[in-house]
Amino acid sequence: FARDPRFNILLLPQNVGKRKAQIAAIRRSAGDMVLNVDSDTILASDVIRKLVPKMQDPAVGAAMGQLTARNRNDSWLTRLIDMEYWLACNEERAAQARFGAVMCCCGPCAIYRRSALASLLDQYESQYFRGKPSDFGEDRHLTILMLKAGFRTEYVPSAIAATVVPNKLGPYLRQQLRWARSTYRDTLLGLRLLPNLHRFLTLDVVGQNLGPLLLALSVLTGLAQLALTGTVPWLASLMIVAMTMIHCSVVALRARQRRFLGFSLHAFIN
Repeated sequence: FARDPRFNILLLPQNVGKRKAQIAAIRRSAGDMVLNVDSDTILASDVIRKLVPKMQDPAVGAAMGQLTARNRNDSWLTRLIDMEYWLACNEERAAQARFGAVMCCCGPCAIYRRSALASLLDQYESQYFRGKPSDFGEDRHLTILMLKAGFRTEYVPSAIAATVVPNKLGPYLRQQLRWARSTYRDTLLGLRLLPNLHRFLTLDVVGQNLGPLLLALSVLTGLAQLALTGTVPWLASLMIVAMTMIHCSVVALRARQRRFLGFSLHAFIN
């Protein structure tokens, strides 16, 4: 690509992290749109054609495509993650997009309006967490800044991007912990936006933050009951199993793919 005159390759003197690399590229760019692609991602050939029409509306600041696991067939875990991505895109993001506010435009495939980015770069660059410059959660924070500035964010299911996902449990759990930290940290910023957005988004944000905590509390309470009384919390266990199976069955019907019944195994990881 360096030999292609249409490309301008920027090599920074050292590894300064994704955020500063993004900012350096955006400040050197001149096009109306900026497409962000992670280094482990391959885009379908028509992704830009699918994303750009969404950006013709000047009220839209960013749009993301649908993510799939590029290495889906590597292991049982990568198959689960591929299903998890389908759910995150076609349930969560699709529902949020109905109300004009996708809460996180994911890094593997997201397009931004450059004029909107230019006005937010200083805020984006100067984010601190616990007294140090933030080095995680770039995608979510940039999306929240877009929404805070009054722009809409959209989801385009036909713009497909295939990204490499962890094929072992340890790296996957570390990735999920990093993403969870980002979600909880930026929720405080997101809460200030919610009064100006549709009420569904309030329910969605509250559910995303309280759901995992309540599930963890249920499991811990069940283990405590088992340890202290020697009795199994059958009612709570059956409720979790029932909710999981109903969810997976509905998704299997929507996607018309029986493999989503196997997504119930993800409840243990969750």
